[in-house]
Amino acid sequence: MTRDQESGARSQESASSFQLPASNRKHSLIGTSPQRIEGRAKVTGAATYVDDMQFGPNLLHGMLKHSPIPHGIIVRIDVSKARALPGVRVVVTGEDFPGYTGLYLKDRRIFALDRVRYVGDTIAAVAADTPEIAQQAVDLIEVEFEPLPGVFDPEFGASPEAPLIHPELGNYEAVPFIFPQPGTNVSNWMKVRKGDMDKGWAEADLVYEHKYRVPHIQHVPLETHVCVAQQDVNGKITLWSSSQSPFAQRNLIAKALHISHSKLRVITPYVGGGFGCKAGVSMEGAAVALAMNAKGRPVKLRMTREEEFYTTFVRQGLVAIIKMGMTQEGRITAVHNRFYWDGGASTEYGTNITRAAGYSGTGPYYVPNIHIDSLCVYTNHPVGGAMRGFGMPEIHWGIEQHIDQMAEKLGLDPVQVRLINCLKDGDETLTGMIMHPTGLSQCIQKAAEAIGWTSPPAPLLEGEGSHKRRGKGLAAMWKAPAMPPNPGSSAIVRMNEDGTATVSIGGVDIGQGALTAMAQLAAEGLGVKIEDVRVNTVDTDYSPYEWQTVASRLTWSMGNAVLQAAENAKLQILQTVAEAWNEDINDLDIIDGQVVSYRSEESRSLRDIAVYGMQRPDGTWIGGPVLGRGNFMPEYVTPLDPETGQGPRAVVHFTTGCQAVEVEVDEETGEVQVLKIVSAYDVGRAINPDMVRTQMEGGAVQGMSTALLEGIILQNGVPRNPNFTDYRIATAVDAPLELESIIVEVPQDDGPFGARGVGEHPMVPTAPAIANAVYNAVGIRIDSMPITSEKVWRELAKTRP
Repeated sequence: MTRDQESGARSQESASSFQLPASNRKHSLIGTSPQRIEGRAKVTGAATYVDDMQFGPNLLHGMLKHSPIPHGIIVRIDVSKARALPGVRVVVTGEDFPGYTGLYLKDRRIFALDRVRYVGDTIAAVAADTPEIAQQAVDLIEVEFEPLPGVFDPEFGASPEAPLIHPELGNYEAVPFIFPQPGTNVSNWMKVRKGDMDKGWAEADLVYEHKYRVPHIQHVPLETHVCVAQQDVNGKITLWSSSQSPFAQRNLIAKALHISHSKLRVITPYVGGGFGCKAGVSMEGAAVALAMNAKGRPVKLRMTREEEFYTTFVRQGLVAIIKMGMTQEGRITAVHNRFYWDGGASTEYGTNITRAAGYSGTGPYYVPNIHIDSLCVYTNHPVGGAMRGFGMPEIHWGIEQHIDQMAEKLGLDPVQVRLINCLKDGDETLTGMIMHPTGLSQCIQKAAEAIGWTSPPAPLLEGEGSHKRRGKGLAAMWKAPAMPPNPGSSAIVRMNEDGTATVSIGGVDIGQGALTAMAQLAAEGLGVKIEDVRVNTVDTDYSPYEWQTVASRLTWSMGNAVLQAAENAKLQILQTVAEAWNEDINDLDIIDGQVVSYRSEESRSLRDIAVYGMQRPDGTWIGGPVLGRGNFMPEYVTPLDPETGQGPRAVVHFTTGCQAVEVEVDEETGEVQVLKIVSAYDVGRAINPDMVRTQMEGGAVQGMSTALLEGIILQNGVPRNPNFTDYRIATAVDAPLELESIIVEVPQDDGPFGARGVGEHPMVPTAPAIANAVYNAVGIRIDSMPITSEKVWRELAKTRP
């Protein structure tokens, strides 16, 4: 009998004839993969869509006035013509809302007030009866600028010669672990100093230094940024927002606009993709500002695809200078890495990416002697923010290619070099933290084996020509949840009259399957079937608090809160039953929605007791509505010394893994085709193995897309390809012919059932693995992303006689 058949058979039995399973234990939902969420975990939303029909004919349409120049003083703004246009209801500027906002560094206004700092900087906003009128009004706003010199390279931006983009940097409010450098363009300087660098270089048989570049890229979610804001007669504002951060949005917008948090409600319906760009605040504050002046009418603000490319968050660019020492046996003796992050015009979010790069800056390797500088630099480029991987794909692009180059120069196998140096249980990381149990070595070995590392590439089919070459490459990775030391999660499990459970959370499902995983954890912790669990989407007025849906932390952090809430609800039920039945609570359990006694074999359905309680033998009642509560916050992350970056525990944990790829390169055209990607990751415990594998597959394809195709082209700060015609992303046609996903499970001590996150990690090593495979195939090294056909062809041309 299958588990589902067994559950169905049990449910048909009467309470009096309930039979305990032979093992006296219930089956587990953890490590299983519900096939159809409609038939198992039910999900609901406070609002399932945001469109014109929902808000009726009173809906106003918002539009933003953007800066056409990358840097300049605002001399004059004249909105009189826009305000006079029939159908225009609201026009606002920075004079109306001058407050600063920012998650880690408050360096950004909702509307530019004194100067503009990038092409796309928001200067004003309008709300009108139709989108066409709103566009006309935006065109009628007159702005006079005094152009200023721009900064378009982070290395130059960090130099004393660069013009200052934020002269007021010293006055900005920053969190304690961010270190701005007033009087410069460096908004954060993360330092790691460890060991003796002179000794490390002296012990090395080879010292090699190289520079690598990563461009800005766009997240390009299918759904662009969109929101609706409305203020009621009591002054309360509701924001329907496609957001990864409902509570963070409420917090940041309320502070910037000087309104009470209790006066701002954020509702997040289902989100059409995020990948980090919908974390924090970008354009949502402008919608709230418009609504505050719209006399009760709702205001919709939606970014066009072109606006999405450069007026919302982009992934930061990077210039990485990697210097490494290695012995003839392949042991790394020293690393000196410099990361210059192109943070854009605001680094309110990007400063923490810089920090994450610092404490991860050696890659997943034990290195005794370390000197790392990670600098977040203001430029006159679009605003850099969170993106899947949070700085790790960028730094691993250089580190993992550098490992291969060192190995080749010493005549060593790159896989063996990684196995020699990769962090193992009990090793000390670059910040002094002791590495927790990790399956990184297993991941490297399994990925290499699955790609056939020791075997030559498969021969080309007859007739395919002699101008194509195949090669294999591999790259390892690590990533910690990059977040403050105290990000909280909370959850509520409420029992219903029919014995089903409703789970309220503050995290957002952006396609990663968070609601399904939470349903599994709640069902497991409570002892009910997964189809009897309903998980709500987020409404900050009614949902429990969640910091943000970022950092691949929900399964771990919110999962702990949900499991705790479910177990709390279960405890309340069992305490009631124990008293009513006069039994020891340790003899009771809940199995498939039935409270059972292992001693008496008596049972009772939750539908009879979860809300109404139970009657004692004397006729009185106990129990009542069951409401389980859970919360989780890591209490063990320690500060790092600002000068050395050393501390006992820099992060909660690291997820580690490895990817191996096989490519085919056309020497006549330079085209690179990825034939196979193998992904192996230590996820601690796979709560839902199918969803873990789909994360691995999706991350690998997205990583391949950034490796081969993507890059925002900026010429003196002006974006030249803000559309899908000129900015290509991978489609099903480009996907590898074969994807293999390998789950390694070394449990995490503080994760629910040992789980840790894996949402971002599969995107981290893909690009360097492909670069290494291209080199293996045709002997050329591409050190700047993306690996376009043009670059490959040009490099190949240099090798021809």
